[in-house]
Amino acid sequence: MKKFVLSVLAAAVWRPLLLPIFLALCVAGSFAQARAAVEIVYEGPEGDDAWIRPRLEAAFAACAEAGEPWRVHLRVDPALPSEGYAVRRNRLDGVITIRGGDRRGLIYGGQDVIEQLRHGRTPATLENRSGRPAVRFRALKFNLPWDSYRRGEPLQQHLEVCRDPAFWERLLDMLSENRFNALTLWNLHPFDFMVQAEGFPEAHTFKGEEMERWRRLFRAIFAMAKERGIETYIVTWNIFVPEGFARAHGVAEDYADHHFIGKGADAPIIRAYTRQVVRQVIEEYPDLTGIGFSLGERMGGLTVEEREAWVLDTYVAAIREASRPVKLIHRAPFSANTASEGSMDHATEVFTRRAIESIEGVAEPIWVEVKFNWSHAHSTPRLIKTHGGPINDVYWNPLPKNYRIAWMMRNEDFFCLRWGNADFIRQHIALNNHDYSGGYFVGSECYIAALDYFSIQAHPEWNYAFERQWLFYMLWRRLLYDPGTPDAVFAREFEARYGPRARPLYTALSRVSTVPLRLISAFDVSWDYTMHAETFSAFTGRDNPHPFITIDELIRQPTLDPDFVSVTEFVEAALTGRRLARHRVTPLRQADEVERACRMALAEIEGIDPGVSEALRQELADVRAWASLGMYYAEKLRAAVDLERCRRTGDERAWARAKEAIERAIGHWDELIAVTDPVYRPFATMLYLGTETPRFHWKLIRDQVVGDLAIVEAARPKERASQ
Repeated sequence: MKKFVLSVLAAAVWRPLLLPIFLALCVAGSFAQARAAVEIVYEGPEGDDAWIRPRLEAAFAACAEAGEPWRVHLRVDPALPSEGYAVRRNRLDGVITIRGGDRRGLIYGGQDVIEQLRHGRTPATLENRSGRPAVRFRALKFNLPWDSYRRGEPLQQHLEVCRDPAFWERLLDMLSENRFNALTLWNLHPFDFMVQAEGFPEAHTFKGEEMERWRRLFRAIFAMAKERGIETYIVTWNIFVPEGFARAHGVAEDYADHHFIGKGADAPIIRAYTRQVVRQVIEEYPDLTGIGFSLGERMGGLTVEEREAWVLDTYVAAIREASRPVKLIHRAPFSANTASEGSMDHATEVFTRRAIESIEGVAEPIWVEVKFNWSHAHSTPRLIKTHGGPINDVYWNPLPKNYRIAWMMRNEDFFCLRWGNADFIRQHIALNNHDYSGGYFVGSECYIAALDYFSIQAHPEWNYAFERQWLFYMLWRRLLYDPGTPDAVFAREFEARYGPRARPLYTALSRVSTVPLRLISAFDVSWDYTMHAETFSAFTGRDNPHPFITIDELIRQPTLDPDFVSVTEFVEAALTGRRLARHRVTPLRQADEVERACRMALAEIEGIDPGVSEALRQELADVRAWASLGMYYAEKLRAAVDLERCRRTGDERAWARAKEAIERAIGHWDELIAVTDPVYRPFATMLYLGTETPRFHWKLIRDQVVGDLAIVEAARPKERASQ
């Protein structure tokens, strides 16, 4: 072991990124500014402290107490579990020891100390802490904006930002700070951006300096990730090839629209190219951890067996041929037939499991990605369906041999408004972190958290979209590492950012973050377009040209979670005298619970003055926005129940109640407009079908919101209408 000693003075030059945080902390905590020596001693493999050391230096330099000769010992301790850590402070000799089971554990232990200092502790009052990961694979799903799965302004507007290494440096910092250990980059066919396939000059999309710029970018991403203890994966859909290759080999017509769904162009030359380019990527990017593939939408016309044979003959064969081992992500099949619309059956699962367990020559475990509740994981924590429909237990019964399940927590439900509910994540992990699983992906298909294209006013608190949504990422990553992380940790983060006045904001945001969870649990969904909670939009069929969820759609849509009762079932049960099980959530019960949570949240933030902080002003606005949307939903549920009752019985009183409730709902929508209009510009969404992507703002669809009143008016009982 090599031993490195570095003395750091509190008056040393602070690192630019940490200066504002620690300067504010030192002023708030009245920390002494005297010259106080802090000695950092590292024992371990050379370079394992390279990323965490300077951050610890800055933290102690900013907050060290006068006259205290603190020593910090960093040590890799194989006796600790992988990614585990322990922090111990010796009161007698002033030594703080940070041990990690490996390099990642050392980083996480250092982050724990830095966080304690940021939250107001001093070197003399640091708590002894320890940690070990509850979930082994904790990954961000990040869609690259070039050659992206979908096309349109919501994704392509991020091109410039995502080609800047500074963006990736900050993103990777965030991932490491939150105990994230994998970054998965998703693209239709990223390989021609990364290498020039030997023997296939027709596949060389870029040349000269342009190609070298792409290479530098990917090398920088993978190297920075490795430095921070983060694995990197390239994940693709199939079968795609570069445009020049498609023209040269007579398959250009298949890719004319570059759509992600279509006929699969399979041929020996395509297989040979794919093997070559995958192997080259593995060889030319030694910091890349692994490859992932989909038996995807561009395999139309191929059977399940043919699709599996294709990836085994290309990707898996290339991995075996490579000179170094890599890890593998094998996505569960999307379709059980030759189409690409999404389907599943028992035979497909049996075949796929057998095929995966036959794979040799790759690092284990293979991560088998399964979409949790299709594209809308932020719903119920119960597994109801995956891509294609209900799933059997074939993938995990009996326990798999060489793979483990990694749940895909797709978020297609809130891109703009901030979200954070720790209890949902804890419950999700408790229900779904089994011995056959051990991994989570968290991310979106239709949203890239790079450019902040929502905020009207520029401000210094953040540069990128993921920074304005910091709590979402902090909750998911920290709780996947340790579901027992107390709420106080997250509440203190609000205090560290905005001062003591902001502490109640955490509880308030947690309460209103149940609004989308409730809405989606009670409204059956599947693929991307079928729900976007924050805009109260859904695509329920071709007969519905407007994505806004009308009161009629709220009535007739079945629920996702069977514990929730649809409006139709509830009214029918009431009229027939059928008793519903006590544990089931009726529409009226849900309305009351949602409204109660929203009103409590508003009361909790009532006295918070944002002052000059634009970030805090926006955080408060989002709580009010979710609260207004939640109370709108509650009143609309009440109106829906009475409207359905009126239609079935002609009850005039039910009709009058429905009309009053929908009028109150419209009032809450107007409150939503008033809250969001000063904060958010109209922004592009991926909700709408067609070539144009209209911009959304809650004020732009007010006429559709008011349209519910006309629906209720039309249901007025004839006897009363004629009076």
